[in-house]
Amino acid sequence: MGAITEVLLYSRGQENDNLSRQDLKEGFCSALEKLGLKKKVLVVPPDFTRYHSRAGELTSAAWEYYGDSLTDILPALGTHSAMTEAEIKQMYGQTPLGLFREHNWRTGLVTLGEVPAEFIREVSEGRVDFSWPAQVNRLVAEGGFDLILSIGQVVPHEVSGMANYNKNIFVGTGGADGINKSHFLGAAYGMERIMGRADNPVRGVLNYASDHFAKNMPIVYALTVVGQVEDGALKTRGLFIGDDIECFSMAAELSAKVNIELLDKPLKKVVVYLDPAEYKSIWLGNKSIYRTRMAMADGGELIVLAPGVSQFGEDPEIDRLIRKYGYVGTTGILEAVENNEDLRQNLSAAAHLIHGSSEGRFTITYCPGKLSKEEIEAVNFRYVPLSETTKRYDPHKLQDGFNSPASGEEIYFISNPALGLWSYKEKFNN
Repeated sequence: MGAITEVLLYSRGQENDNLSRQDLKEGFCSALEKLGLKKKVLVVPPDFTRYHSRAGELTSAAWEYYGDSLTDILPALGTHSAMTEAEIKQMYGQTPLGLFREHNWRTGLVTLGEVPAEFIREVSEGRVDFSWPAQVNRLVAEGGFDLILSIGQVVPHEVSGMANYNKNIFVGTGGADGINKSHFLGAAYGMERIMGRADNPVRGVLNYASDHFAKNMPIVYALTVVGQVEDGALKTRGLFIGDDIECFSMAAELSAKVNIELLDKPLKKVVVYLDPAEYKSIWLGNKSIYRTRMAMADGGELIVLAPGVSQFGEDPEIDRLIRKYGYVGTTGILEAVENNEDLRQNLSAAAHLIHGSSEGRFTITYCPGKLSKEEIEAVNFRYVPLSETTKRYDPHKLQDGFNSPASGEEIYFISNPALGLWSYKEKFNN
């Protein structure tokens, strides 16, 4: 196993580009041709929560290109639930089910090295004081591959500023300790200081791990940028492929132009719809909060239409911790971390509880399909029945952006919070 010697293998992307399925396949395969013959290939794509990333198509293209040399596909689950057979078929088409492996973030891991506490203290401006283990799935580290294809979408993200690149490896196939600490680092530093920015403390830690512990791993990154236009249609704006940070930097620069919506003024009422096929937990559904919080006016209301949500966490222990502590704001959660061992051992849950609070600035009204009023109110959200809310705000009739329903009130509608970041200009630029 050795590092790939090429740097930037393919790049195409501008704000107004619209790459077709054929464009993606041709660009992807042209990059693979530059890599030469490979005998054993691992693909690390995203899971179903990134269904719109086009990574399913690229994974299928990799299987068609390499045939029997592609021996394993390891979806980068992170803390998420394993993909179902139906989800695999929907996302990856005819790619054989027998190639797919399930990542478990609590077992089957290898620690490649430790990012020192001194480095993390420096990048976090003293907010945290711990070392960070660069953990990956054992298959990634010891599978004997001569090519590891990490495929995914670059989009604003609440933990890493911009999703993907080496996050796909160190978090997507990472272990509990590394995931917990990276999430908590971002939360302690300040989510609003990170989102939409490629250069931040969490990315600094991931880059340190890449530079010091993964130089000899044959990882190539294939990164898409996908935007949504006014009619709700998705447009693929870019594809960048390479083995180092250059392809990520190019994708992140384009994503900042495509996926960040800067508004002239704060929003008083925002309605977010969570597609039931993608959002089954509040752990995922709180993207509705993460991605809109910088757009919300003080005293405003965020309404979350969540027909598929049936649980709080993707993991039983995290589900329990969310129910136990609730969304009580940064100060309350930091105090709980200090005083409770169960939360200290699950810092990603603590980070999520910080991220999911409005800090008292605006109200959050959850309208889930499969959680009760008592369950929602117990974690400090407001509750309104989904049927009642959808009569007033029909997600199938609203358009992304500003709407003026018959009631005369002005609302801002978002049909999929995973596709972007919303802020008012003054907030984001400061």
